[in-house]
Amino acid sequence: MSKKRILIVDDEPDLCDILRFNLEAAGYEVLTAHSADEAISSLGNGQDCGGPSGYAPPDLLLLDVMMPGISGFELAHRLKADARAKLTPIIFLTALDSEDDLLQGFQLGADDYIAKPFSVREVLARVRAVLARTAQEADTTPVAIVQEAEASAIAIAIDAVAKTIAIDGRAMPFTPTEFNLLKMLCDHPGRVFSREELISLVWPSDVIVTTRTVDVNMARIRKKLGRHAQRIVSRLGFGYCYLDQETS
Repeated sequence: MSKKRILIVDDEPDLCDILRFNLEAAGYEVLTAHSADEAISSLGNGQDCGGPSGYAPPDLLLLDVMMPGISGFELAHRLKADARAKLTPIIFLTALDSEDDLLQGFQLGADDYIAKPFSVREVLARVRAVLARTAQEADTTPVAIVQEAEASAIAIAIDAVAKTIAIDGRAMPFTPTEFNLLKMLCDHPGRVFSREELISLVWPSDVIVTTRTVDVNMARIRKKLGRHAQRIVSRLGFGYCYLDQETS
């Protein structure tokens, strides 16, 4: 089995070297770039894809947000607009950690978001999780759900027994945590759950979870809900709730 290829894009050479050393030690093939322009050049000139006109998207992109010139957000936007790289999973590395920053990243197609400073162990764990999740999703073919005419208007259908979620009649892959979070909110429409409540209700008691982890999972859920993302509402200073109807 060939090694998974990871491209690190960060304007801090020392950080790139540290991440590269540890990721290679974990069995990955690693490339580095210190700017968005260098990353674009690297992607367009992969040695394994036929020369200067080749294009070799990696299996995963570790992407810093705050870089001089083209930002990480802008680079992600460009990559997701390219059919050859739009499926490449992205993990943002950044000191920005507000909810708006998280949402912007996930709206651009990010798969995870790691706030600086971070530990190498955290990066390795997130890399493994994203690669495993994207591999699973690649093997999952969306299946159209056959519904009765009167049920065809169901926007978000949750099957608590089969542990499946359909959006507008189409099955969508949700992780167990995402499934449990969305079900908890949908079972109590209009009720605001604090982040601490959601942690105690959804995560095992022996797992250490920060409130920021809740925000990351909520951003992923919103991304998967597509046009229904606005049903998951954040009440500033309080938490999250689910709305039965679309907001205007």
